[in-house]
Amino acid sequence: MNATINLEKHFPVLLNELVSIISPLYGGTFIDCTFGDGGYSERILKETSNNIIALDRDISVKAKAQKFQEKYKKRFKFKNIKFSDINKITNNNIKAIIFDLGYSLNQISDFNRGLSFKSKGKLDMRMGLNDFSCNEVILKMSQQNLYKVFKYFGDEKFAKPISKKITKERQKKNIKTENLVEIIESIKKRKGLKNNSTKVFQALRIFVNKEISELINGLINAYNILPIGGVIAVVTFHSIEDKIVKFFFKEYAEIKNNSRYLPKTMSATKYFKLIKKKPIIPTHKEIKINPPSRSAKLRFAYKLENGCDFKDFINKFKYLIEVENLGFDD
Repeated sequence: MNATINLEKHFPVLLNELVSIISPLYGGTFIDCTFGDGGYSERILKETSNNIIALDRDISVKAKAQKFQEKYKKRFKFKNIKFSDINKITNNNIKAIIFDLGYSLNQISDFNRGLSFKSKGKLDMRMGLNDFSCNEVILKMSQQNLYKVFKYFGDEKFAKPISKKITKERQKKNIKTENLVEIIESIKKRKGLKNNSTKVFQALRIFVNKEISELINGLINAYNILPIGGVIAVVTFHSIEDKIVKFFFKEYAEIKNNSRYLPKTMSATKYFKLIKKKPIIPTHKEIKINPPSRSAKLRFAYKLENGCDFKDFINKFKYLIEVENLGFDD
């Protein structure tokens, strides 16, 4: 049977690959840090010895979570929190912690959110528990800071002229989603494989939702609550996310002394065990059925030791956190 594309249904990305990683650990609690449409949670709960603690900052998924609670009773719990607050969870039988950093089809297709450049109307982009909306960023942020957001979070080559035109156009009218697309198109006239607005919209989503600090703190806190032998698995969808996750696992899976000044007889510390150095990517069949999966990468690691302070990890991406913490003024 030929695979067919279904653009009306959300598919949990790399589901079979994820299950193959965590299934040897079945018989305990699994934390789904990005519940969304519940695809991962539903598959894990098919095994009756498993429990799920599901997290999501997006309150709109609460109705879906209530259906899960009715079906799975005490085996399923839902918390409307950011996954960076995972350290608030107390459970001694956590087997795996799972992050899917993509947006669900329901979120992208909700044009009131303004997550997609195909939307019409107000620029919002808030995923929940936010301090401000994208509309406020476009309306109030200085040209210089807009430039930094587009450059560092979108790798946008035209960051300077786009930020300049935004600050000019907002003097005339309130910039809505379609207006922002028009501004970008007026500057980036070349057509490529990606839509011209992709990078700017990605940058704004990252900034509005504080996705960099969310991911960094989420990974660190996941490590802190995970028992030795448990696994952290992360599905990323763009290069910044993947760069952060790759460094997090690889840097602390290599054998190294806590300090270069320690004597050579001191035992080395290795905090993670990597089974695969390269990420797992979707098959051609999955991409054909679910085109948005084409950019997904799955990385995972097993926890070997407690006590890592992650100073090198935090310092490595300090510059991105600084951009994320920019105010609206210079």
